[in-house]
Amino acid sequence: MKALVLTYDRYRPLADHMIHTYGKLWPDNPFSFRIPHQKLAGKNEHNREYISCPADIKGSILRLLSDLDDDEWVYWCIDDKYPDQLDVPGIRRVMEWMRTVDDTSVSGVLCCRPQKLMKQKHLTEEVIQLPGGINLLGRKNYKCIWIHQFLRVKVLKHLFESFPNVISDAKTMDHLKDQVEKPADHRLFVTDHSLAVYGESASRGVLTQNCYQSLLDNDMPLPEWHSGETEKENFLGRPATGVKKGWRRLLHKWR
Repeated sequence: MKALVLTYDRYRPLADHMIHTYGKLWPDNPFSFRIPHQKLAGKNEHNREYISCPADIKGSILRLLSDLDDDEWVYWCIDDKYPDQLDVPGIRRVMEWMRTVDDTSVSGVLCCRPQKLMKQKHLTEEVIQLPGGINLLGRKNYKCIWIHQFLRVKVLKHLFESFPNVISDAKTMDHLKDQVEKPADHRLFVTDHSLAVYGESASRGVLTQNCYQSLLDNDMPLPEWHSGETEKENFLGRPATGVKKGWRRLLHKWR
């Protein structure tokens, strides 16, 4: 499965770190990462494809999508997130179900349920029951679209084609996405409980404490632009503070 990476040359260390952590937590993952670049090309490998793209965000993503069929499933993975914990058997069950779905209106599955998607105002009444005790809950809008997830190509095309050609910075897209109406036949879902926890890599160009530590723990280079300062820890999909240890024990059982 093609994994589309939203990144650019300056953030290559974060993209490399993200891909590395997938390999570490899910050694036989099915992803072939499509990595956009401007001047900083890389060596194509079995799980990495470097594609020359425009410097602008919209042009870069539309270039990555240009040769893909609208109904093809891809894995959407932005460089400012990386997997911290994965329930691989659970995610595989989701993928096995996706392969059996003939209805192309089923267009996205997010396997991480952060606090924002605990709010009913972002959910529909639709529930799909999967084997293994996994339920999929319908999503009303593009809330949490920047978290890593399975999407059909048409979802990303519609979203980015709706954006203006000039996007000042990635943070601006958080506001822009709320102005785009999600087509009724682009049905998005989220698992009722998190099968994945993602760490934030950076906040407004500053490494988070957790990403900084993960880079060191994995013997990976720090970005040249790292100033020595870090932002606070930030993880998506973890239960509320106070149950972190029990959550880690549960993940250990999954593995």
